[in-house]
Amino acid sequence: MGLPLGVLVLTWLVTLPDVGALARNNPTSTALMEHRLAKASGRGRAASRQWAWVPLARISSHLQRAVIAAEDASFFLHEGFDWEGIRDAALDNLEAGELKRGGSTITQQLAKNLYLSSERSLLRKAREALIARSLEHRLTKARILELYLNVAEWGRGVYGAEAAARHHFGKSADDLTADESAWLAAILPSPQRYDPIRKTAALTRRHQRILRWMHKVSTSSHEPTP
Repeated sequence: MGLPLGVLVLTWLVTLPDVGALARNNPTSTALMEHRLAKASGRGRAASRQWAWVPLARISSHLQRAVIAAEDASFFLHEGFDWEGIRDAALDNLEAGELKRGGSTITQQLAKNLYLSSERSLLRKAREALIARSLEHRLTKARILELYLNVAEWGRGVYGAEAAARHHFGKSADDLTADESAWLAAILPSPQRYDPIRKTAALTRRHQRILRWMHKVSTSSHEPTP
């Protein structure tokens, strides 16, 4: 049994994506986008995709700060995993009695969006962890952040900061204010459910928390650098 298991593990490792190419090339699609398109097609619906790639320098520093504050406050300190953040998120969720914060880092979320299915399993989580480690070793933090902000889902068929800014606020990603950026960061956990134009009570509370977190991030020495 040991030999077949070893072959299976080796094959599994060999089939991991080569993330090194991302240092030079932008992805032309993602696993999440393909999943959304296939799901819409399976339901007989036409699926659109709003997506425009922009460099990190053309994404508002407010949005960079908002996303980091909301999704991964220790982004510039960890190497793909934030064990303290996972613990704090679990405690916050337990205290609130609802899922307010996730434990995945921006790097883990990027790995999932780019390469993996949306299934919840230990195998997928293990692949996510290995890909996240590879992303951290092969790419700079600035490149990881640039990739994430350009492929994140911000509504039905809306991907990336530029498309999100134009879809929700009618402006470019470079012109987003701190308040608008906090609204966009607030919908990231459920981009197909929330809309910053329709401000629910839950979304408004998250928006206010993000603004407070942004202030904490801005006063630290680990701010996003375009």
